Amino acid sequence: MDWGMMNRLSRIVNPKTGRCVMLAVDHGYFQGPTTGLENLGKTVNPLLPYADALMITRGALRNWIQPQMTKPVVLRVSGGQSILKELSNEVITTSIEDAIRINASAMTCSVYVGGEYEKESIANLAKIVNEGEAYGIPVLAVTAVGKELTRDARYLALASRICVEIGAHMVKTYYCEDFQKVVEACGKVPVIIAGGKKIKEKEALEMSFNAVKAGAAGVDMGRNVFQSEDPIRMIQAVRAIVHEEASVERALQIYEGGKQLSGSRA
Repeated sequence: MDWGMMNRLSRIVNPKTGRCVMLAVDHGYFQGPTTGLENLGKTVNPLLPYADALMITRGALRNWIQPQMTKPVVLRVSGGQSILKELSNEVITTSIEDAIRINASAMTCSVYVGGEYEKESIANLAKIVNEGEAYGIPVLAVTAVGKELTRDARYLALASRICVEIGAHMVKTYYCEDFQKVVEACGKVPVIIAGGKKIKEKEALEMSFNAVKAGAAGVDMGRNVFQSEDPIRMIQAVRAIVHEEASVERALQIYEGGKQLSGSRA
């Protein structure tokens, strides 16, 4: 791995902790104006100080995020289908040249293992990995899951390992029971969990804690942060778990505005 690739990865995954809190706000590429992101800038900009990286599309970045923003960008480069159609039928929507112009620290696309267009989505990943290698830009592979696929360790390890074998530098997947098996399947490649649909704050914090304990390099949360009643405190609570090894109880205190204990460990 060359210097530029390592440098970009170190912007995303904190080299001091080996972990990352990524803020996912790329939902609009297939969901449109998702609840909480109708005015994306109003929602996202106050959260940026607490995120290690921002996962976003080029259009949203140019429309709602100021270029003075210094957080690393994980650029969504796949799309082509909406929630009204078969999601696995994606194409690459953004050129490597545009990713470079945007100064992206990484590129990302979804891979639908078991989906109708599995081969095409894996080919999309291979394409951006090849282009990323040529320019020193790492790739985050997202293991998207269809409605009929079970999110268990056997399936997620399969999907994640395929992404690693194709050349992904990071993998984003769902948390599940026996999650350590998914992490082990990825070898040295960092595994980041997806937040998924909005759940109760305590449940989201427990999921984050359990994932990190099982070996995840961090979380990439969207709806469980920006759809929370208090998004800023929620991302602060998640950050405490990921980077400070805080217990769920301490994280809940942070979210609920209680006294922030110092130096405690789970």
